[in-house]
Amino acid sequence: MEQKKEYKIDESLKGKVNLIVVEKSKRQLSIYHDNELLKTYKISLGQNPVGHKQFEGDNKTPEGVYFIDGKNPKSKYFLNLGISYPNEKDKEYAAKYNKSAGGDIKIHGLPNGFSMAKPLFDIYGDWTHGCIAVSNEDMAELYEIIDIGTKIEIKP
Repeated sequence: MEQKKEYKIDESLKGKVNLIVVEKSKRQLSIYHDNELLKTYKISLGQNPVGHKQFEGDNKTPEGVYFIDGKNPKSKYFLNLGISYPNEKDKEYAAKYNKSAGGDIKIHGLPNGFSMAKPLFDIYGDWTHGCIAVSNEDMAELYEIIDIGTKIEIKP
């Protein structure tokens, strides 16, 4: 696995981020401290990006308010931050249709071994199965500065 130490981290952001806002239509993730914008990152989404994730396998990225619920340094993608999808409302909706809401939604970098694909990041557009992807450089920084429990608001 690639070492996150290869990347420059803005240490001044540590401990400051108390809100993540994802704007799917703008393909951007912004981090805030008490409503003050700290930084914005370019993202890729699920292959079917319009609308809220409803079922496992729909390749949509969820919309709504969630929380960062884990950090995985040994992900099959370059690091990841877990998102608390699905919530009870998501599970209830899927259950009405006798389907699974899915899960395992993350903010992550590129697949391990593909860091050289960064120039292709722009070309491929939305390529995840519902996760939020960023460059490995951005993921290294987010991984270091985002705490478990941080609120994430995912907007259309």
